[in-house]
Amino acid sequence: MLKKFSVENFKGFQNKLTLDLEADNYDFNPEVIKNSCISKGIIYGVNSSGKSNLGLALFDIIIHLTTERQKLMHSYDFYLNMSNSSSVANFEYEFIFDGHDVIYKYSKNDADSLLNESLSIDNTEVIFFDFTSKTGFTKLDGTDTLNNSINSDSPISRVKFVNNNSILADNEQNRVFNKFINFVDNMLLFYSLGSRGYEGFMNGTESISEGIINSGKLSDFQCFLNSIGIDYKLKEQEIDGRKNIYCSFNDKSADFFKIASTGTKSLALFYYWYIRMENASLVYIDEFDAFYHFELSKEVQKLLNKLKRVQIFTTTHNTDLMSNDLLRPDCYFLLRDNKITALSKLTDKEIRKAHNLQKMYKAGAFNAK
Repeated sequence: MLKKFSVENFKGFQNKLTLDLEADNYDFNPEVIKNSCISKGIIYGVNSSGKSNLGLALFDIIIHLTTERQKLMHSYDFYLNMSNSSSVANFEYEFIFDGHDVIYKYSKNDADSLLNESLSIDNTEVIFFDFTSKTGFTKLDGTDTLNNSINSDSPISRVKFVNNNSILADNEQNRVFNKFINFVDNMLLFYSLGSRGYEGFMNGTESISEGIINSGKLSDFQCFLNSIGIDYKLKEQEIDGRKNIYCSFNDKSADFFKIASTGTKSLALFYYWYIRMENASLVYIDEFDAFYHFELSKEVQKLLNKLKRVQIFTTTHNTDLMSNDLLRPDCYFLLRDNKITALSKLTDKEIRKAHNLQKMYKAGAFNAK
């Protein structure tokens, strides 16, 4: 689980911004907490507050640590903050895996160029490298021979180098290292607006129709749509060698994506990823309900809440979701003025389950801090 994340001098974040995911002491909705960390959260912020850039910052880690994963490199143009005189962006991730703390820190001056990186497990630095002086080390058991080759001119992440070039001993520290690598490999970011694509988790350009059909989920997708009031009868139809979803109307049929509304197409995109999410580690969905009715947004969030093993964060402008019936005060975050803070930390008032968070928000109860 991701426990805390900090970024500085990246895109719109001029100063250090920290996303703290440690849970508070609420006794309701415990299912959205795992290992004392927030496992389901919703992020609010006005337009241009940095919600999309926060997603890109979180997923910067996959650029240099993963290989066969989708990367939205064009989104990382204008990498450094334009108002900061520093030429370095700093990132820090804190994880917890089965009670073990992992801290991964690095600096870059663009998306492809590491300046330094450090990995610590339970307060012991196990990998370090400075790409300017070309000096560093690895202390993981089974990597002794790599210390002779780690100090080279190669621009590759030394954490990635160790993962790709060593047979680690079977011990607890190395198992934690592997869990960290596996977590990063299975991070997923996607946008509700289909043309903006996805990042992490896998690679490829499979269509939504093909993805649903090849997963054997066409009937389940129809039931999903029917359950929220979209009365389509779906079938598979092959056109020019490609599998497509069609809607049947008595003796007629039509391509689903040619007749569906924008909101229904957005639901299809959500469903495509939803049936894969149980294999993800962390999911970030930007503007997840941009085309949904507010009641549908709640139903979609309830579906996300059911994915127990996955850490999921969504961004939205929809304050109807701001409810203790759905999440908790420590699961709702406000992003403003280069800071991101849980509602629970934006007021001195003790918030109980019976409180109406939306009314409190609209009344300015969370504006004091």
